[in-house]
Formats: sequence, C-alpha cells, structure tokens
Amino acid sequence: MVGGAKVDVSKPEFSRQFQKDFETLLKWRRDVRRFKTDPLPEGALEHLLHLADLAPSVGNSQPWRIVVVEAPEKRAEVIASFEAENEEAAKHYNDDKAQLYRQLKLAGLKEAPVHLAVFSDDDPEQGYGLGRATMHETLAYSTVSMVHTFWLAARAEGIGVGWVSILDPDLVAKVLQVDASWRLVAYLCVGFPEEEHIDPELERARWQSRSPLETRLFRR
Repeated sequence: MVGGAKVDVSKPEFSRQFQKDFETLLKWRRDVRRFKTDPLPEGALEHLLHLADLAPSVGNSQPWRIVVVEAPEKRAEVIASFEAENEEAAKHYNDDKAQLYRQLKLAGLKEAPVHLAVFSDDDPEQGYGLGRATMHETLAYSTVSMVHTFWLAARAEGIGVGWVSILDPDLVAKVLQVDASWRLVAYLCVGFPEEEHIDPELERARWQSRSPLETRLFRR
C-alpha cells in the first residue's frame, strides 16, 4: 500500500509489437549533431530526466550529477574548448584522413537548445560503497547507463541527443564550478533533429562503418 492505494506489482507483459518497436528504437537511436534551434516542449526535459533516473547503478548509488548549462557565457566557454580540442585532434591524422576529419560535423553545440553536463560523483555517500571496492570505475559505468537510458527515452519521443567528447573535462568542471569529486562523463546536446537517418553520420561520411557482432564476440 502506498498512500492508502494498492500498488500493482504484477509482472508486466510486453507484447510482440512492443518488442519490435523497441528493436526499431535501438536501430534509430543516433548520435545527433544537426539540431533545430526550436526549444523542447515545456516539461519534456524534466520528464526525460526522471525516466533516466530509473537507470541501474552500483550499490544503488545513483552517482550521476546533471548540470543544465543555460548561461550563454558558460556555453561559449564550452564551445571554445571544443573548437580548441577539435583542432588539436585533427593534427593526429595525416593526408586524406585529416582532410576528412576536418569535414566532419562532430557537435551541435551552437544549435542545440539544451546542453547537459553529466558528471559522476567519485565518492557518493549513497550506496555505502557496495560493489565498487574492487572496481571503482563502476560508478562511471553507472552514470553511462543513465546517459543511455536518457538517450533512448529521448529518441522514443522524437528528441535527439548528441554526445560531445572532444572537450577538456577539467575546463568544463571549472567553468561549471562543480564539486571537486565530480568527474565529467558526458556533455550532451539535446533537441529536435534537423534530419533523420537510420545509419550513423560517421558511416555516411565514410569515416567508419559498423562491423558485425561476430568480430567482437568470443567464447572461452
């Protein structure tokens, strides 16, 4: 009983149609770099974050710490970090690959209406350390699980997500003035996609195609 009301704890039955729709969702989940500037509907972001908060975590620690980056000056510093790091990254490639790299659209920082900086608390009190003594990185893995849950929830509602990793994490933490124990895991651009594609952008740009599962599956 919760608040005098009976809670239904019966096992859910997921229809075959739901299973097909879920498979479609996974296939159409894309790393979006091209966004419309239209704002999200009122309450949409909060709804998606509540769904993402249902993600599993080591010791039930929920180590994710989410910063909604709204201030224009803070966004500008993040964009400047991306541009500097992206230029540096281009120097690691030679000839044709370097030229192709510079042509890639690798972030939607200027267009996306929502910026989320997702950190993982390296020492949360919640969970009392259960399950992470020998594999401390499970805290960050838990935060990644939350990010992926958010991603799928957003895609199911027609909202796109782009993960920007070409950033200086220490600079982002400094710009956002977060706790010293927080470690940047993901910087997300969120908004409605400008265009829809089932194939990854990097595949369309001929940077890298997906490979068959069998090349990464081993039995011992």
